[in-house]
Amino acid sequence: MHEVNSNLRNGMDTAAIREAAKNLDDGAVTAGYQGNRKEVIAMLNGALATELVCVLRYKRHYYTVAGVHNGPIKAEFLQHAMEEQGHADLLAERIVQLNGKPDFNPASLAERSHAEYDDAEDVRAMLKANLIAERVAIESYRQMLEKIGDSDPTTRHMLVGIMAKEEEHADDMRDLLA
Repeated sequence: MHEVNSNLRNGMDTAAIREAAKNLDDGAVTAGYQGNRKEVIAMLNGALATELVCVLRYKRHYYTVAGVHNGPIKAEFLQHAMEEQGHADLLAERIVQLNGKPDFNPASLAERSHAEYDDAEDVRAMLKANLIAERVAIESYRQMLEKIGDSDPTTRHMLVGIMAKEEEHADDMRDLLA
């Protein structure tokens, strides 16, 4: 009969797992975290700025688009604004989980954002600006995912979900432009 190490359960080192969990100051981040927290937090703050600028752009477009035939477009702008706000919330929560500080400073928001704000007046220009911004967001998330790799599975999973929604938004804007 084999002698079983009492610390090994189902192939896991229970003692090491319990020891890694003892540093309470690190919240959700355990000693086994392999990402570069400072770098990941900086990337997430850039994404947060981008999402907040997108919220503002979509909200402006929602309130300023006019015309009897633009009701469905107006509704799409509002829906996207709310979804972008949801992305911003997820990013801010993850930054805090990583023991960082989400940067909501409006004074530097536009310069930290990957996407640009837009004050177009006609609906076609609004749709085009939003499609470009969605494509910027998609590429930003793709680059973040490439940089993070497998070092931070929780952040990776969150970013994949946000990116999928951004791709859906880009499709919506493209379809409305057609």
